Amino acid sequence: MWETILEGGIMMIPLGICSVLALAIVIERLYSLRRSKIIKPETTTIISNINSKDDVNVVRSFCEQNKDIFSSLVLAALNTENLEPVEINQAIDDQGRQELRRLEKGLVVLETVAGVAPLLGLLGTVLGMIEVFDGITLEGVAKTAPLSSGISQALITTVAGLSVGIFSLIFYNTFTNKTENLILELEKYSTNLVHKIKSFSENFQTEDAGK
Repeated sequence: MWETILEGGIMMIPLGICSVLALAIVIERLYSLRRSKIIKPETTTIISNINSKDDVNVVRSFCEQNKDIFSSLVLAALNTENLEPVEINQAIDDQGRQELRRLEKGLVVLETVAGVAPLLGLLGTVLGMIEVFDGITLEGVAKTAPLSSGISQALITTVAGLSVGIFSLIFYNTFTNKTENLILELEKYSTNLVHKIKSFSENFQTEDAGK
């Protein structure tokens, strides 16, 4: 295996770096983008247990103590209590876009690797073919050693570049789709929380008017 990698030539060095970067980002994102880590059960529980407007302060205090993405969106929703529906949706969407950037950490690098790795493989292929033609010029067609070395380098770098690129692209698309779905779900929780709070406020005003 190691001998095969060495036969790929100098382009295997940047391809190796790309593969390590891609693997590190994939492992980190697989851990960080778990649903239970983003949409924490304790946060959803405390939100679902709001039964009166007095409970809102408990939720606010809880979210202020937690600096995670879910808590940030909930706080943004709580701060829209006195706004109009259109402004509420806009405020939550704006905060959602800010939190999306946190969820997409490292994905730019993964996307870059997905695009660059095949090009590095192609460059290695070109260098390998140059070696082939140089061998033909110096040794002639009869000697196959220079030819096989150059062709081997071309094939190995091509396979390596495509493998790293395909691997990175698959996980980039997977993580991008997952982050968007998580943000949509978080925004749904936040919007429902605002509607619940507003219903408490309306009921409270109705009770005061009836007295």
